[in-house]
Amino acid sequence: MKPDWDKLVDAYKGSDTTLVADVDCTAAGKELCNQVGVRGYPTIKYGDPNDLQDYKGGRDFAALKTFADGLGPQCSPANLELCDDEKKAKIKEFTEMGSAARDELIKAKEAEMEKVESDFKAFVEGLQKGYSEANDKKDKEIEAIKEAGLGLMKSVHAHLKKVGKAEL
Repeated sequence: MKPDWDKLVDAYKGSDTTLVADVDCTAAGKELCNQVGVRGYPTIKYGDPNDLQDYKGGRDFAALKTFADGLGPQCSPANLELCDDEKKAKIKEFTEMGSAARDELIKAKEAEMEKVESDFKAFVEGLQKGYSEANDKKDKEIEAIKEAGLGLMKSVHAHLKKVGKAEL
């Protein structure tokens, strides 16, 4: 994907309306990646910098370019004319609630998201532990079956088939 992404970056270099860039989430960009919700790599985000969305399309140059060509201004407080009535009502509600209440609500929603992420991580860790335990049990049981003579039994069986005898 990296060569196609670099090609897309070059295609939009110098654009006044579209920024295509990459951030190294393992180094200097780690804080930014945490802020916008990057959880795995590679992740592609698009849209309003304050409300980035996850891109779920193709990862080759043609798919990326087609998607990027279709981007433009989106519904936001700065582009109300692009909003449907439902979004306009939400923007009005959030505007009227005041800065302190908005800040408190933002923190509460971010805490909810962190809990969902934490719960999911704990669930996955439980699955991984269960998988490891089941895999270890399976390995021990297979080894016990082999030690009980399965290999030797198969050798005897194959030998008797080859020589055509019922007994040695």
